[in-house]
Amino acid sequence: MASLLERALGAAKLDANTYEEIEADPAALGQAMTVVVVSSLAAGIGAAREGALTLAAGAGVALLGWFVWALLTYLIGARLIPEPQTQADLGQLLRTIGFAASPGILRVFGVVPVVGWLVVLAAALWQFAAMVIAVRQALDYKSTGRAVAVCAIGFLLYMAMIVAFTVFMVAAGAVGVEVTG
Repeated sequence: MASLLERALGAAKLDANTYEEIEADPAALGQAMTVVVVSSLAAGIGAAREGALTLAAGAGVALLGWFVWALLTYLIGARLIPEPQTQADLGQLLRTIGFAASPGILRVFGVVPVVGWLVVLAAALWQFAAMVIAVRQALDYKSTGRAVAVCAIGFLLYMAMIVAFTVFMVAAGAVGVEVTG
């Protein structure tokens, strides 16, 4: 069994065999969760947020987001538009998508003046590419295009959910945003 670091590096290298190994190992769920948390903490540091509470809350939100993203991906990719050979469960997607967050660790460099935003952008694009490979392998797709479509649809639905939740929270006055007329 590969170590967490070996798997994270393999996932960041977009190595399909690494994703296959992760998909097949139910014990890799804790490792995947660790990658999601570390990537989230790196993003928090890179965004120059200060305070342990903010970082901890960010990690909690990242874990919830990871679960929701994996669930959406499962429903879209395995239920709505599977290929004939697609056989997957939610756990496989949680593991592979968790490791697809590996490049996000570079977001810690977002704090660097002038070029930090470029690093964050590059990490986001790299994470999307890793997500495509993770989805392709977990859903046993032959088509990378289908994996891109599943990721794009999932991303749009995920963002719509975030916007709807934010609008609801603002309307309910729960996020401390004062709306004046």
